[in-house]
Amino acid sequence: MGRRARGRRFQQPPQPEGEEDASDGGRKRGQAGWEGGYPEIVKENKLFEHYYQELKIVPEGEWDQFMESLREPLPATLRITGYKRYPEELAWHTNLSRKILRKSPLLAKFHQFLVSETESGNISRQEAVSMIPPLLLNVEPHHKILDMCAAPGSKTTQLIEMLHADMSVPFPEGFVIANDVDNKRCYLLVHQAKRLSSPCIMVVNHDASSIPRLTVDVDGRKEILFYDRILCDVPCSGDGTMRKNIDVWKKWTTLNSLQLHGLQLRIATRGAEQLAEGGRMVYSTCSLNPVEDEAVIAALLEKSEGALELADVSAELPGLKWMPGVSQWKVMTRDGQWFADWHEVPQGRHTQIRPTMFPPTDLEKLQAMHLERCLRILPHHQNTGGFFVAVLVKKAPMPWNKRQPKVQNKSAEAREPRVSSHVAATEGNPSDQSELESQMITGAGDSETAHNTENTESNEKKDGVCGPPPSKKMKLFGFKEDPFVFIPEDDPLFPPIEKFYALDPSFPRMNLLTRTTEGKKRQLYMVSKELRNVLLNNSEKMKVINTGIKVWCRNNSGEEFDCAFRLAQEGIYTLYPFINSRIITVSMEDVKTLLTQENPFFRKLSSEAYSQVKDLAKGSVVLKYEPDSANPDTLQCPIVLCGWRGKASIRTFVPKNERLHYLRMMGLEVLGEKKKEGVILTNENAASPEQPGDEDAKQTAQDPCVPDSVPGCDAAAAEPSR
Repeated sequence: MGRRARGRRFQQPPQPEGEEDASDGGRKRGQAGWEGGYPEIVKENKLFEHYYQELKIVPEGEWDQFMESLREPLPATLRITGYKRYPEELAWHTNLSRKILRKSPLLAKFHQFLVSETESGNISRQEAVSMIPPLLLNVEPHHKILDMCAAPGSKTTQLIEMLHADMSVPFPEGFVIANDVDNKRCYLLVHQAKRLSSPCIMVVNHDASSIPRLTVDVDGRKEILFYDRILCDVPCSGDGTMRKNIDVWKKWTTLNSLQLHGLQLRIATRGAEQLAEGGRMVYSTCSLNPVEDEAVIAALLEKSEGALELADVSAELPGLKWMPGVSQWKVMTRDGQWFADWHEVPQGRHTQIRPTMFPPTDLEKLQAMHLERCLRILPHHQNTGGFFVAVLVKKAPMPWNKRQPKVQNKSAEAREPRVSSHVAATEGNPSDQSELESQMITGAGDSETAHNTENTESNEKKDGVCGPPPSKKMKLFGFKEDPFVFIPEDDPLFPPIEKFYALDPSFPRMNLLTRTTEGKKRQLYMVSKELRNVLLNNSEKMKVINTGIKVWCRNNSGEEFDCAFRLAQEGIYTLYPFINSRIITVSMEDVKTLLTQENPFFRKLSSEAYSQVKDLAKGSVVLKYEPDSANPDTLQCPIVLCGWRGKASIRTFVPKNERLHYLRMMGLEVLGEKKKEGVILTNENAASPEQPGDEDAKQTAQDPCVPDSVPGCDAAAAEPSR
């Protein structure tokens, strides 16, 4: 772009004094200042207004408020990582837009705080209405959960938090399988999940409408895995997000909803098939359109023939303002033509408009569905985005899954994903159901148990290797993933680790895995035993992107010591309950020293810490701070850090953002960082900085505690997502 073109691009036409910019809700352009010089998108769409005024989803007399709210920027909201319900002051709503937070010089420190705390997993910046679906799932720590369309992962992190409601239990019985069809977005999902350091999350890459049916081993026999909770947050037209995605204003058309309806119904149907009896599935969209909302729910209820019912959740989130679901609506084409009934649709439109897009014609059946139990959140009621939620409970197997289980042979098992996909794509006419039942292979029922008596062992992966699926069975997209290899029970790698850290006999060593079948094992990961069961029994069906939490990392020079593996901060809270050796109890002042200095000498620690560390052999250590309830002015929550005991100094292996988090908790304001000296400046040490002398620098150069060049072993950096 030339100089003249750049000049033209940033020139603003002169504006008469006092004239207001109508596209920005009445705010004067001259007041924009630091907000940037790009022209605003005109927030008008006549077709949108005509459509929703005709459907009457907005209460009478509130239309102007509704439209005015849509034109205002969406307030920034954040959620504190916690294991209670968010009405209890764990979610916060600001009156600032995301743009103001990012650009305002006055809020620069607050924005840096948000970014840092988000990276370390202590807060999540998430839209308020997006927090609702996980809350309505009523997750318990023992639940098996499927998140069908999980990326970018804010709802997934909520689900993980709920699994870990009891912090004293390192391995909850439940787990989350987070799926997304987009391979690239799966890695964004991995990044989000990694912030919470849970051994109970697995990220997979499948089309949600045909996600494979998984099996698990139960007392030596194969059983179909059914989920206790399913989150079905489907792709949608997104007209409820106009406040943050302003492109929707100019791109919105009813064609988007008409094209997405079939996919949404297939995904919801597949979720209902994999839901356990008595389980709960939440269907949600960020669209206000009944074609994507009530129409999908009504079609799903109709084809379930009583197997599913809408739950009444009106009392589960007190304080939330919502509108009940509608039971009558019409369908409009992109050129403004309306249809109130399927029989009015001309033959030429039948490929674009389907019968399931209309309300059921049988009024008795329609009333029995209780569509009023759906929740529609309108933007102007609580200054949020628009959203739709429906909670479904499964009372019985789906009608096409009622055949009694029979013994499966290998060929039947191999065909199962194809047939299951066919089930999901069927739209549920009675004739389709009977035809489908005649086509169903044996053992596809909801209550089935697959007893494969012919050589069950041969189907399992040898040596605990769970690699990517063979190309003949499933076409691979995106990057080829490394295999997941569980550490064999007789592997000589583990006894030195067990001895060095005096691991408790209850430590689940069978749940350790690595990502390589050849050469030295660089990283050791840990999963829960339930996820291990899933991995071992489904490696040929699933494309697993990531699972497990890193607990140990190899040092290249580690063979010089008693143990070649050092502890990883990412997994220390999972490992700590099993470690009985090499634990150093430190004071709050010790924690400040360790987190603000790169390699402090032993003499800089308190006498209590010094007496513990001086007799320890070189190698990885655990640094534990226990709060003193008798001194309420000190930090009142425990901290566990990974460290390294060198020749005469000690250091921590803690990522930068986590260091900053702990320092903030102790009341220290971080002012900057001197990279050469490895000193973090705070409001305490900035006044009288203690520069490391030549002796310190020499010791740092000689100290074997400095991490070697193993990928992912940098003290201040988390392992890059695969």
